[in-house]
Amino acid sequence: MSAEIERKFLLPEFPAAELEKEEMKLVSKQYIYQTYLAFSEDQEIRVRQLVDSSGESHFTHTFKSGHGMVREEIEYSISESVYKQLLERTGLIPLEKIRTTVEVQGICFEIDEYKQVDLAVVEVEFPSLEAAERFEVPAWFGRELGSQEEFRNKSMWIALQRDQ
Repeated sequence: MSAEIERKFLLPEFPAAELEKEEMKLVSKQYIYQTYLAFSEDQEIRVRQLVDSSGESHFTHTFKSGHGMVREEIEYSISESVYKQLLERTGLIPLEKIRTTVEVQGICFEIDEYKQVDLAVVEVEFPSLEAAERFEVPAWFGRELGSQEEFRNKSMWIALQRDQ
């Protein structure tokens, strides 16, 4: 199992001006459809369909454990047929988001704009806890979300299932 070390912030608005001024470089844009197959308070198993800008889809299966800035994660690719088999007849609604990855001075930021919720966040992954703690937050970021339950993907997905 590997550790995922990340910090998550609200995003008051998409950083279009920074992109236009070429202060940041667009790395990629994906549409993500995320569905949870099982979860508890501190563990989750999910599948994703990731559609890149060319329209090509990739599929992943992920196990995560823990809370906060450092979590354990196992993620691997699965085939479309396995993805469909796992979701077949569940009636579950995927959480949909557009992920725009940008790079600023060698650091990648993942901007997630949620489709079913009026929310945009920016996440930054780090190679170590020390790097995460030293990170200087750019002015275009909003407040840090930490491990606030209401902003976790799993929580938004659960609410989406209740609202159907």
